[in-house]
Amino acid sequence: MRLAAFSLALLAALPAARAADPALPGITLEQAMADPDWIGPPVESMWWRWDGQSAYYTLKRKGSNLRDIWRVGIDGSAPALVDDAGRVDMDTASVVETGGARSAFVRNGNVFVRDLRSGTLTQLTRENASASRLQWNRSGGLIWRTGVDWYRWDGRIVAVAAQPRADDAPDATPPADALRDHQLRLQRTLAQIKAQREATRAQMDDWRRTDPTRPPAPIHLGKDVEIVDSALSPDGRWLLVTTRAKGAEAGRVDKMPVPVAESGYGESEDARTLVGRNDPLPHRLWLAEVATGKVRELKFDALPGIKDDPLAALRRAAGKDALKGNRPLQVGTGDDVPAPQWSDDGGSVAVMLRAVDNKDRWLATVDLANAALQPRHRLHDDAWINWSFNDFGWLPDGRMLWYLSEESGWSHLYTLRGTQRSQLTDGRWETSQVAVSRDGTSFYFLCNRAAPIDYEVCAVPSAGGAVRELTALDGVEDFSLSPDGGKLLVRHSAAYLPPQISVLDAQGGPARQLTDTRSDAFRALPWIQPQYVQVPSRHGAGAIWGKYYGPTTMAPGRKYPIVMFVHGAGYLQNADMRWPDYFREQMFHNLLVNEGYIVLDLDYRASQGYGRDWRTAIYRWMGKPELEDYRDGLDWLVETHQGDRDRAGIYGGSYGGFMTLTALFQAPGVFKAGAALRPVSDWMQYNHEYTSNILNDPELDPEAYRRSSPIEFADGLQDHLLIAHGMIDDNVFFRDSVLLTQRLIELHKDHWSIAPYPLERHGFVHSDSWLDEYRRIHALFEDTLRP
Repeated sequence: MRLAAFSLALLAALPAARAADPALPGITLEQAMADPDWIGPPVESMWWRWDGQSAYYTLKRKGSNLRDIWRVGIDGSAPALVDDAGRVDMDTASVVETGGARSAFVRNGNVFVRDLRSGTLTQLTRENASASRLQWNRSGGLIWRTGVDWYRWDGRIVAVAAQPRADDAPDATPPADALRDHQLRLQRTLAQIKAQREATRAQMDDWRRTDPTRPPAPIHLGKDVEIVDSALSPDGRWLLVTTRAKGAEAGRVDKMPVPVAESGYGESEDARTLVGRNDPLPHRLWLAEVATGKVRELKFDALPGIKDDPLAALRRAAGKDALKGNRPLQVGTGDDVPAPQWSDDGGSVAVMLRAVDNKDRWLATVDLANAALQPRHRLHDDAWINWSFNDFGWLPDGRMLWYLSEESGWSHLYTLRGTQRSQLTDGRWETSQVAVSRDGTSFYFLCNRAAPIDYEVCAVPSAGGAVRELTALDGVEDFSLSPDGGKLLVRHSAAYLPPQISVLDAQGGPARQLTDTRSDAFRALPWIQPQYVQVPSRHGAGAIWGKYYGPTTMAPGRKYPIVMFVHGAGYLQNADMRWPDYFREQMFHNLLVNEGYIVLDLDYRASQGYGRDWRTAIYRWMGKPELEDYRDGLDWLVETHQGDRDRAGIYGGSYGGFMTLTALFQAPGVFKAGAALRPVSDWMQYNHEYTSNILNDPELDPEAYRRSSPIEFADGLQDHLLIAHGMIDDNVFFRDSVLLTQRLIELHKDHWSIAPYPLERHGFVHSDSWLDEYRRIHALFEDTLRP
């Protein structure tokens, strides 16, 4: 949607908020917290049928955790449940070969090939192990990985392509041993046996190399390593292997009590390590020539800044030794960082590497002949490198490399051809979810150009040019190009529309909605549409985007009690125009407005969608800028929406629970009540990967942990606090709330309570627990904020 300006006046004119009207039956707390099956299931995933004339998608089955597969024609015909016979001939998300004649996909772990001209389906594997990493080569062959082994299909047979092994080669030269040498010198027969054994092995190796009917020999990486990942070139010549030291100490694993279990006994589960207990294990990278088994290490010395220490000042202040040599790093394996990407011709490969301290990210290619990394791009961030916007890959020509980078302050798309670098997108908006057209002439991607909260599908020529918005749906979640590249399948949503599917021409134009899975009961309710607002910051942050819920007509002279909601995760966007992750909370906000409250939900500093500086504003001091934003939001409600400053409450879960504690402990009297759900109270108790990015290592930066952890400021509590926490939460441990409980007891605090939920993890799944929790939140606000 192209919006000329997102002014407050325009935003107020977006779908108007309904005034509270006793004659209209609004949502009840019981219904809002019931099993969400009553709403209708969202479309969870989608993909094209091979002929591009219909699409498949998954829906949760009512009253069950099972998922069903549905099919719908792009002509708008009625959706139909895929039965057993239909699943036998069903594609899943596929990769199309360069010429467009065939596609390949994995279904139930097995590999299939579809002829896109005739529709003929060929099954290549039938086994219990699951295949992954499918890629076509220029000769029409296909490779994939099952377990640690790689396989290839040449159009006729399936064969082993590469077998990396974490052991020594049988003919490896043993370490020097004076006793062995002495024995072989004196015992001629032993020496002859050894020579015959080596000759036999040499003959077998020679026969294997010269016999194309035999698979290549295993590739031996050594017995002192563990294989983390591997990537085979599509032509089968080269294998990249990522390893870590065998038996390396990954840190002490915590134990989480499970008080209610089927056995009738108290049990426990292994849980994650705590921050600072051990860094992520560093990687090494190897290049193996498959035909010969020759293995060479790809050294990291050439990476610019690899020997720099971004934490040197903190290290000195903590009395720690200076960093020596290269910083430890990890190679992308397809989790947070993409795995190595080979061009279709097997002549080029790109690798993303990330420093363990997460201050640097490198993109490098490999000189295959000389087994050397060739640095192509370095992204440095004094705070931390984003977990998102790390995508990269090759255009079909195998020569142009593309990648995303936040170097401008916003995620944008860049290309590299040799040393020539081009920036294809620019501006105060973010590029994500990049897809390349089959002919390589265009990039498709998600963008929020019109406003940070409005997501559309955009396109730009790979040679450079104008960016075009192809959709006008406001809340695009993701998209998929049809097998012939002519159409776009788009999953999109809105405030009261769970994700659905539409289809449109790949060049843009009107979209045809194919699904609407909402129930009649949900659609019939008179929902209060959120107003998308910009709250002015008094702390130099510019505008803080948010969603405001309130009556259309305010009673003259009346002051309204205020509830402020804080979303979780920190790096998450909840003020966008899509179906919210917190849909139950949105229904709760409807109930509150019907009862006379006004509600504000902010994308505080640290949230997703607003660029690098917004994300990293919390570096080394979590809670400070976010609390400033919420106090600015409170002032805005008082000044512009008749909010009652003396009757303000705050609540949220996870990071939102942390912020609720921060607000009550560090700004006593500002919020009269707060509900902290599954809250982090002490960042020393949280995981390493998340926390060390923002607060560094606790031994290097103890001040960052002290000033960011609510438990350090618990003495400031003077208002009403509810803590609610699942007892088998394996993300934010229940122990966090137990430790805070003990602290509050020792401080002789009152007006607080804790509600434990024995069968809930971090995200509640049982409607009974949801209802109990929100009854308590509702009662807290009614008791403390109502006149």
